[in-house]
Amino acid sequence: MVRDQLSDVFDLVEVRGLISGGFAVRGDWRAHAPIRYPLKLTAVVCGRVRLITDGMDQPIELLAGDVAILNSRKWVALEGGPGTGPPTEIVLRESDPFVRIDGADCGDADVIIGGHVDVNPAGEALLLHALPSVGHVRAASAQAGSLHGLLDRLVDEVTGDRIGAAFAIRQHGQLLLLEVLRAYIDQGEHLPPGWLRVLTDERLRPALAVMHDQPAKSWRLDELARAAAMSRTSFAERFRAVAGVPPLTYLNNWRMLLAQRALRDDDTRVGALAVTLGYSSEGAFSNAFKREVGMSPLRYRAHVRDESAAADRSVSV
Repeated sequence: MVRDQLSDVFDLVEVRGLISGGFAVRGDWRAHAPIRYPLKLTAVVCGRVRLITDGMDQPIELLAGDVAILNSRKWVALEGGPGTGPPTEIVLRESDPFVRIDGADCGDADVIIGGHVDVNPAGEALLLHALPSVGHVRAASAQAGSLHGLLDRLVDEVTGDRIGAAFAIRQHGQLLLLEVLRAYIDQGEHLPPGWLRVLTDERLRPALAVMHDQPAKSWRLDELARAAAMSRTSFAERFRAVAGVPPLTYLNNWRMLLAQRALRDDDTRVGALAVTLGYSSEGAFSNAFKREVGMSPLRYRAHVRDESAAADRSVSV
């Protein structure tokens, strides 16, 4: 199996695709809602939907199997139907804890599922910078078969009222996000420079693999260029154009992601973690971490664990 750096990053930033709402409606309709999450997904299971959000001059048309990704938008408006009568107003409540879709038999109905992407603090900036403000994944893309089939299975779980449905919906939400990103990349649309674009660059993949495998090594630019079978100058120029940062800055950012995971999940001493990540001293690591994250390693560990404990208490209430 080819080494999969995208899965590496997904694991580090704890990416989760969460399904948060859905509805089926016949005739003319429209809906408007604020967006409470940085990354919002709107998927059309069947029918035809027009979508517009802040920052857009014209709506985009979503067909069955299409998904829209909204990045840092404030509101979304949807409408559908043949245009033969006054529209029904649909109230969207994204805060509802479970998806409910009534009468999700396609026929002449529009069936829509909404969700959002959740990541840990380390990953939010990565994903937001990797995607455009509005991305449109079309059913005609190479990945559309998987994506459309996944949407059908998701609706089946939502409406089937079977045991284990909540777990299945969460898992399908994860896979939906992955298929959306795969399809978006497969469409060949321009991705902004960033980690998602660099992880899909075939020429740079060997250099990424060695950095991911050996983050503690003091990599030189010429070594990374040789791994990619490129000249030093060509490698540096291509990496910066695709990743948005120089190779050694990417390596430092990767080390910081590894550090944040270790501080969240383990009780490793800061000095030992510094050595593991290739820093000459605990002080050098702590200074680098504070520049990147905005707080010391020990303060970060206490902060994320306090947040986790508070979240657990709120769930148990």
